[in-house]
Amino acid sequence: MPLTASRIRLTDEGATLLVEAAAAKARAMGQPQCIAVVDEGCNLLAYLRMDGAKLLSRESAIRKAMTAASGRVPTGQLAEGLDARLALATDGRVTNLQGGLPIVLHGQVVGGIGIGSGTGAQDAEVAEAALAALVRAAG
Repeated sequence: MPLTASRIRLTDEGATLLVEAAAAKARAMGQPQCIAVVDEGCNLLAYLRMDGAKLLSRESAIRKAMTAASGRVPTGQLAEGLDARLALATDGRVTNLQGGLPIVLHGQVVGGIGIGSGTGAQDAEVAEAALAALVRAAG
């Protein structure tokens, strides 16, 4: 049984690329967003509240990123009822709102991105565009 593991880590440059790509997509859509990027341990690496984005969407964006990173699946897919129980069990840190994606590089979850301030579909579209930009850059 191995006692250590080699892991890929998301750098600040990668987090910045994600934020910039998300902001570019949000601008193109005409929908200002709150954009949060966390590492695999749910530590906040980067955050941007675009001009005009809803103030309280900061919290939902961060929680979407944390939920996606820890759950390793996109947010918005939990069964009805389970989402409320998980939110209660985690003091509201787990959310089932759309707009959070795990960041997967070379088969490893290295973090999560969360977008908030638009509709769930808009938030998810911005997150997907950012993740696609990172995957292209990572090769």
